Amino acid sequence: MYKKALGRGLESLMPLLMTNRASIEEKIITIPLNKVKSNRFQPRNKFDETKLQELADSIKKHGLAQPILVSELIVSGEYEIIAGERRFRASKLIGNKDIKAIVRHSVNDRQRFDLALIENIQRENLDPIEEAKAFKRLVDEFGHTHEQIAKIVGKDRPVVSNALRLLSLPEDVQLLISEGRISSGHGKILAGINNGNKIRMIVNKILDEKLSVRAVEKIASSIGFNEKSYGQNKQRQEQEIELVNLKEKIQRKLDTKANVFGTTRKGKIEIYYYSLEDFERITKELNFTC
Repeated sequence: MYKKALGRGLESLMPLLMTNRASIEEKIITIPLNKVKSNRFQPRNKFDETKLQELADSIKKHGLAQPILVSELIVSGEYEIIAGERRFRASKLIGNKDIKAIVRHSVNDRQRFDLALIENIQRENLDPIEEAKAFKRLVDEFGHTHEQIAKIVGKDRPVVSNALRLLSLPEDVQLLISEGRISSGHGKILAGINNGNKIRMIVNKILDEKLSVRAVEKIASSIGFNEKSYGQNKQRQEQEIELVNLKEKIQRKLDTKANVFGTTRKGKIEIYYYSLEDFERITKELNFTC
């Protein structure tokens, strides 16, 4: 269902994310560009200037094909972008003074981030590291499970989990992935090696010899089987996956954010509540009263 929706366009996903469904029928209005602010939760770190200029030229020639999506700020008459950052920047680039927009009401921070992420993924505007960091923010700040993220962005859950593993790589290696000098497929294999120096050694071979993902997989496997730490690293990864699965089960069961710390042998669980009513609901789910 989600994958089909993603293919039809951003608007088809809005009913899945917006609590105020009646707002879908709101009219398009014209807003001065100097009254529009960028999305605080914009997952993109950089914008391709060439593609932005191409979009600007298209808007100048044909007009804005699709209005941007905004929400009202506390300051009267000012708005924040939910979706449409590139259209907004391109319009400024050609000197436009205003822009067509749809105003959405009652939008929370989680929905802003979800919609901004979906728009970027839909248009293939995020590099693998930007995408992974966006997924991590959804987990850390908004309590999304890997499964929930997968449904929102129209991907399989293992794709989300593997993307997040890229963030365990050294920052210089992450940068190479962002720049497209090595692929995310290479990165996912490298993320399984618990040794920064060996990761960089393999990265240099990838760059020098143009190694395929399969070739890197063979190198990584041989390193792993020749090291005592391989079994420990593999066991640690399996434990982490098990703990993530446990965390997601708790969050689904209690319908709230939760954290699991420690190992499969010992640790602690944090369960979040956001009001007295929420606290009472959770205690009932846990089958005890205060």
